[in-house]
Amino acid sequence: MGAPVGLIAGHGRFPLELAAAARRRGHRLVAVGLEGLSDPALAGAVDVFERLAVGQVERLLEVLRREGVREVVLAGKVPKRLLFGAGGQIVPDARALALLRGLRDRRDDSILGAVAALLEAEGFALLRQAALAPDLLAPRGPLGAVPPTPAQEDEVAFAWPIAKALGALDVGQTVVVEARAVLALEAIEGTDEAIRRGCALGRGRACVVKVAKPSQDPRFDVPAIGLDTLRVLRESGGAVLAVEAGATLVLEREALVAEADAAGIALLGVDETSLASRSRVP
Repeated sequence: MGAPVGLIAGHGRFPLELAAAARRRGHRLVAVGLEGLSDPALAGAVDVFERLAVGQVERLLEVLRREGVREVVLAGKVPKRLLFGAGGQIVPDARALALLRGLRDRRDDSILGAVAALLEAEGFALLRQAALAPDLLAPRGPLGAVPPTPAQEDEVAFAWPIAKALGALDVGQTVVVEARAVLALEAIEGTDEAIRRGCALGRGRACVVKVAKPSQDPRFDVPAIGLDTLRVLRESGGAVLAVEAGATLVLEREALVAEADAAGIALLGVDETSLASRSRVP
């Protein structure tokens, strides 16, 4: 077994599922769980676990060096609202303050790019998020037993370039449409709230499309869906959830597919090739 891999864990299921997949592949994991964000269960799923407050950069580097880590993967969400002082969960040290002051803006790409540059400047290689668990990525086609109708496929094709354009601006990655009308675009509120807003206008026929940004850096912020996403869609009356195949993490897949099938929701992975034959303009 080679050097251990460092896992910096934020909110959500992804750190746990990544840890399980990495351990199955024989990797030794050193996890740093961010205070108030990472799941406490992660401590029992890795070889070494430390909990730190968001912003304790020097302590983070200390832990990684002490454990002989050379490669690091980032997993889980760190809500951007923390950078605006919400929640009192950020305890920035001098390195973190310098990083924040050096940002040209507070877009996701700028923030995560600065974190990546800092880690690599300190001698750590930052891995692609799916490098240790490629099987978590969505395949092309229906994931469950409910296929989309031809009309729904057209809706997804209509939404695709809109979602890509939104992602190119680094605003969001999710679009909600119905009858070739855009009902909601994701911004800082996140996927779930965009789904709620859009599906409230969709009369039970809304289609949700989530894509990777055209310039998506696979080392961080890979789009993901899980049970929470599906439940918000179901409770809001949505009919379709389409994600970019090969570029979107599907978490809790077995339970996710079972609930989508039971609710009659079409859950599918799509890409440029699979959409090529569909009309995208009215």
